[in-house]
Amino acid sequence: MNGFRLLMLPCVLAFASPALAARCGGDFNTFIASVSAEAQASGVSGGAISQAFAGITEDPATLAFDRRQRYTFNKSFEQYVATRVGAARINGGRAMLQRHAALLARIEQKFGVPRQILVAIWGLETDFGRGDMGKQPVIRTLATLAHDCRRSELFQGELLAALKIVQRGDLPLHDLIGAGAGEIGQTQFLPSSYIKYGVDFDGDGRVDLRHSVPDVLASTANLLHTNGFQMGDDYGEGSANFDAMREWNHAVIYRKTIGYFADQLVGR
Repeated sequence: MNGFRLLMLPCVLAFASPALAARCGGDFNTFIASVSAEAQASGVSGGAISQAFAGITEDPATLAFDRRQRYTFNKSFEQYVATRVGAARINGGRAMLQRHAALLARIEQKFGVPRQILVAIWGLETDFGRGDMGKQPVIRTLATLAHDCRRSELFQGELLAALKIVQRGDLPLHDLIGAGAGEIGQTQFLPSSYIKYGVDFDGDGRVDLRHSVPDVLASTANLLHTNGFQMGDDYGEGSANFDAMREWNHAVIYRKTIGYFADQLVGR
């Protein structure tokens, strides 16, 4: 997964779903029972909750990983972009532009987000779905982080969103796996963004951000479009489109990298 996006997660999570009322800390099973009650009150079915929480335990590795995060970043843009946008990734992105040209044209027409921006994000996040999307059970990861009192309210909101993904049937529970803070799929959506912006663009009746390229790219475009991205306008630093990408990532250096990569893809 894209570690820099995880690095910025405290900013992103500040806009997550409203917190549940379960009290963090204490006995984990008691906490899960409280979360279950709150989730059911929010409209998640008892069956979905039981399925998601069956046999659940805390994950010490998740807590250890979370404690290691320092949330600091000292590289210049030039140093950072040199590690993320090389010839192989540019060539891979150009190949994706050709392979998915018809799909990207339909997405541009519907959402007004240029194809090179979408492919740049896709490449930076998971190497166009060919890289590491994470290997952790999302429900267990989020339940562990929600139980921990350091950022409990934020992760409780993400846990509720993940339970809604289970209820909607977008992904079977065994396939609801992700990165160290619960990010899911080829462009690493947090569960709250999955629920808010996810689009069934292949028409199969569910939003699949792990396997469906149409859903992945259309959902990414929907997020940007909903936050004000305008087709044909500049997306460089200081532009309205650059600000619209803030919902994707708060970090200026990361958004500049998206724009730089996008320009490289179309030979600018």
